[in-house]
Amino acid sequence: MALKFFYTPKNRQFNFKPRYYDEQKEDLENRIEQIRRELGQNDPNNDKKTYSANIKGRMKGTLRRSRDTQQKSNIRLILIIIVLSLVAYYVFFK
Repeated sequence: MALKFFYTPKNRQFNFKPRYYDEQKEDLENRIEQIRRELGQNDPNNDKKTYSANIKGRMKGTLRRSRDTQQKSNIRLILIIIVLSLVAYYVFFK
């Protein structure tokens, strides 16, 4: 135990390997993709679906779920208070 009192752990070492990033190549690919979209050409090798936002539907679902969880949480809290008050009544008055 006395030896552990003055023990200081060594610093943690991280093995971080940065990735190579070619900004010019990425800009070129973005410009080529933008031109293809403008011309209406689709790459047969690229089967990515276009992104379509459904924010309104997502927000409704999120609000409904949060409301349901809040109601369940309130009911659970009321039940816990009732049980604790019954236990306290039993302990102090019997």
